[in-house]
Amino acid sequence: MDANRGARHSRRSAVSAAGTGDSGDSAVTAAARPVLEAPDIARVLTRIAHEIVERAKGADDVVLLGIPTRGVFLARRLAAKLQEITGRPLPVGSLDITMYRDDLRLRPARALARTEIPGPGIDGRLVVLVDDVLFSGRTIRAALDALGDLGRPRAVQLAVLVDRGHRELPIRADYVGKNLPTSLRETVKVQLTEEDGRDSVLLGARPAAPADGQ
Repeated sequence: MDANRGARHSRRSAVSAAGTGDSGDSAVTAAARPVLEAPDIARVLTRIAHEIVERAKGADDVVLLGIPTRGVFLARRLAAKLQEITGRPLPVGSLDITMYRDDLRLRPARALARTEIPGPGIDGRLVVLVDDVLFSGRTIRAALDALGDLGRPRAVQLAVLVDRGHRELPIRADYVGKNLPTSLRETVKVQLTEEDGRDSVLLGARPAAPADGQ
């Protein structure tokens, strides 16, 4: 770790953890409607797995890293589907980006998630980052910073279940389950069995802010 990188890591470690995924939607409103159900999610993950094999020419050097929380579950599901296609297990792990976010001082503190880099490491390999929702792009920017402190991949690609638009940074997903045009007044919530007891993607209206004095 060079001096500049070490100083940057030290500064980040001194700040309280905060932030969530790129979707930014932790609540589900009563009016939310499903745009993907369990069979749809299974189908798009199968399609993404085939696209990874095709673009990676067999996926021999692919490492999947999920961004907590739901990105980790999606990465594990993709790894299982890739094993069905290729006949061999693929390394899969998780990449916590909490201390690399650019909004640490703007959000309530949260516990750190786990970073788990599988055995082969990431140097010289094709790393596929996996997340549930791509929104502003700031979560992925943080993931790239975190990845740079861990090694030097041959290339980095991005797979997301939902791309809802409204990018604030020049970041594009290589593999997208569903492009879902939204307004900023809408919320997108991904539910997965491992965390929520069901598989679905819900689109709803963002709750109105309370009036002054309430």
